[in-house]
Amino acid sequence: MTDAENGAPEESSMSPDTGGAVPAQASAEPGPAAAEAGADAGADASAEAAGTDAGTGSVDGESAGAGSPDAAGPGGDAADRAAAVAALAERVRSVGRSGPGDAASSASSPASAPEDGAAPATPADGTGTDRVVTDEQRAQALRATAEVLGAGGAPAELAAAAVSLFGDGAAEQLREDPWAVLSLPGVRPEHADGFARGLLGPAAGPGDPRRAQALVGWLLEQAALRGHSALEIGEVTAGLERLGVPDSAAAVQAAVLDGRAMPFQEELTGAEAHAAGGDEEDEPPTRTLLALERLALAEESLADGLVRLMSTFVPGEDQEDQEEQAESAEEAAAGPVAEAADEDAGGADAEDAAEAAPQAPAAPGPAAWEAAAEAAPSSSAAALVRAAAASALVLHTGGEAARAEPAALLATATRLGLRAWAATWTDHGRAAFAALAPLADTPAPAPVATLAELLAGAAGPGRSPDGTLALDLLVVLDAPLLDVELAATLLESLADGTRLVLSGDPGQLWSAGPGRFFADLLTAKVCPAVASRTPDFGPIGELVSGVGIGELQPVEAPDKEVVILTAKDSGEAVHRAVQLLTDSIPRALGIPSEQVVLLTPGHGGGAGTRALNAAAKARLNPGPGRFAGFDPGDRVADSPAPGHTRLARVVDGDAAGLHLEYPDGTRRTVAPADAQKLRHGWALTVHQAVGRHWPGAVVVVPDDAAPALSRQWVYTAFGRGERHLSVVHAAGPALPQAVAERPAAPRTTRLRAILAENAVQEY
Repeated sequence: MTDAENGAPEESSMSPDTGGAVPAQASAEPGPAAAEAGADAGADASAEAAGTDAGTGSVDGESAGAGSPDAAGPGGDAADRAAAVAALAERVRSVGRSGPGDAASSASSPASAPEDGAAPATPADGTGTDRVVTDEQRAQALRATAEVLGAGGAPAELAAAAVSLFGDGAAEQLREDPWAVLSLPGVRPEHADGFARGLLGPAAGPGDPRRAQALVGWLLEQAALRGHSALEIGEVTAGLERLGVPDSAAAVQAAVLDGRAMPFQEELTGAEAHAAGGDEEDEPPTRTLLALERLALAEESLADGLVRLMSTFVPGEDQEDQEEQAESAEEAAAGPVAEAADEDAGGADAEDAAEAAPQAPAAPGPAAWEAAAEAAPSSSAAALVRAAAASALVLHTGGEAARAEPAALLATATRLGLRAWAATWTDHGRAAFAALAPLADTPAPAPVATLAELLAGAAGPGRSPDGTLALDLLVVLDAPLLDVELAATLLESLADGTRLVLSGDPGQLWSAGPGRFFADLLTAKVCPAVASRTPDFGPIGELVSGVGIGELQPVEAPDKEVVILTAKDSGEAVHRAVQLLTDSIPRALGIPSEQVVLLTPGHGGGAGTRALNAAAKARLNPGPGRFAGFDPGDRVADSPAPGHTRLARVVDGDAAGLHLEYPDGTRRTVAPADAQKLRHGWALTVHQAVGRHWPGAVVVVPDDAAPALSRQWVYTAFGRGERHLSVVHAAGPALPQAVAERPAAPRTTRLRAILAENAVQEY
C-alpha cells in the first residue's frame, strides 16, 4: 500500500507479529509505483491503494470475492454464495426497517458487540468530547492512553490521535475494545490484532465480536479512501472472510445494529440491471449497500440541497410584468395603510411605509437574459446564459478553453444586477479565471475566490442574516473535484432559489474524497447540461482530446509543444525527466525550471515523487536538508488536506519552524512538528496538480505504474502543460492500453439513486 497523501500517516513495514506494535507513522513502500488516489488521497481502486497486500484482506470492489472463503461454507459454489448474500441482505434490510430495539434477538448472535465495548459516538465538533477539557485533563488522558498503547506493544505517539478521536476516555475505550485502535491513522488489521493480543492474550481470537465490528467500519473507511461512498454488502462480507472473520454475515448484522454501518436498498437500472440479469417483465433487480453514517448523511443532505434549490427557484419577469405587479401590490398595500394612518395619525404618508420595506433582489426577466445571450461571445456562452436564466441548477462541461463561457456568464449576471460570484479550486485557478475576458473588463477586483475562501468567509460576498451566502448566482469551477461531503457543505450554504452553475471537465480525475458528485449529476439528468463546443487548441489540446475518446495518437508539434520519450526502466525515466527539467526545456524552449513541473502516479517506487524530488534537488538546490530535511530555496508542496495542495518556497528555518513563501507573496511558518507533513515540490502526483497548470510539464510513467493508469489519469496529467508537454514513459504498451480500455476506476455511490427518487429526470 502506498503512502497517504501529503504527510498523512503511512503504512508500516513492521510485521504485525513483532510484539503487536502499531506504527505511529507508516512508511511501507511497495516496489511498484502506487495508484495515485490511494497514494495521495485514497481515491483510486487499484490493488495497492486498496491495501490488498498479503494478509490485509481489504476490499477492492472488482476482486472482492476472489480467493475468499465461500459464505455458504467450504465447498459452496457461486450460486450458493449469491443466495447467502441475498439472504443476508434481507436480514440487514429487516434490521433497517425494524430498528435496533425490535431486532434485539438478532443482537444475541455471537458477533454482537457487548454494550460496554461499543465505541462512543463522536460529537459533531470532532473533539471526541462534549465538554471543555482542561490542559491538565488532556495531559492525564494522554499519559493514560500512552500507557495502554505501550501495554499492547503500540507506540505512544498514537496517544494524541486516540485522545482526539475518543476523548479523555481513550485509555478506557482502548482497554475495553482493543480493536478500536483500528480507527487511528495508519493502523491496519494485522497491527490491531497484534495490539489486542498484547492486551488480551489468548482471548484475542479472530471471532471476537469487537474485532468483527471494527473490521466492518475499517473496510468501509478503506473503500472511502478509494472513492466509494458505499459498498455492496457482498463486497463487505468477502472482505471480512479474507480477514479471517468466521461469521461475516453475523458481523455485518451486528455492525448495522450498532450503528457502525447504515444499510440501503436501491433498484438497478440500465446496464447495471442488465448485468444483474434483470428482465423488463420482471421486478427490477436490487442491491443492498452499506455506508458509513457520515457519508450516508452527506449524500442525503446533498440531494436534499439540490432538490431544494430547484424547487424554490423563481425565474425573473420582464419589466412590464414587474411594473404591473408592483402597481397592483402598491394599490393593495396602500389602501389599508392609508386608512390606518388616517384613523391613528391623521395623514401619514403611505410612501414612508413603502420606503421602509426591504428592497427586493434583482430579478431580470427573460427579455434581459435573452438580450445578454445574444451579446455573448460564443454560441456555447449564449447557451449557458440561457440555461442559467431558466434554471436554478446548471451543469457546464468543457476543457480549459471553455472556461471563457462561465466567465462570460459571471460578467453578464453582474451587469444584470445579480450578486454573482465564482469559486475555483486553487489560487492559481482563481487568478487565471479572473484574467479571462470579459471578467478582466469588470471593476476590480473580479468576483472570484477559491472555494475554501468562499466557505470560510475569507473572501466572497459575505453571509446573509440567515447564515447563507449573500448570492443570487454562484459558478463553481473544477466541480468534478468536489467530494460528497464538501458538496453537501456548499449546498447548505446556499439560500433557497440561488442559481448554481457547476462547471468542469468530465474527463479529468474525480475528487480525492469519496463520491463522484459531478459525474452522478450528469448521469441523473435532473437539470440542464451545456456541453461546450470550444476546443482546446494546439498540439497539447489535440493530444488531450484524443485521450478523452480513448485514443493515444501522435500529433504534429512543429515547435516541440509535445515530446514523447521512452525509457527502459524507472531509473532511466528519472534521469531523463530531471534532464528535461534542469536543462533541455529551459535551453531549447526558454521556459525556466521554476515554471516546469514533474508529474508521476505516486510517491513511492523507482520513479515516484520521492525519487524525482531527490534527483531534482541534487541538481537544482543541493544541500544537507538542515531544516527538517529542507534547505532555503527548496520548492515544497504544502498539503493541509487530501486534494488540496499549495506550492511554496523555503525561505529559511530556525527553532520556530520552517518559513515558507507562497506565489502570492504571503508567508507562513510551519512548526517543526508539522514540517514532516511537507514534501519537496519539484515533482507532484497528478492528484496534487489538479486545478492548476504550468508553462511546462513533464509526465513520468514508470515501468511499474500499470495498476495506477487510467484514461482519466492520462487525460489529467497531459493537460497540465500550457506551452509544452514532455512524456517520459517506461510502461510500454500499458500506457495506450490504459487510455483505450480503462476509462476510470469505478466508484459505488448513492447520489443518483437518491435523486431518482426525489427529482424528475427531465433532461
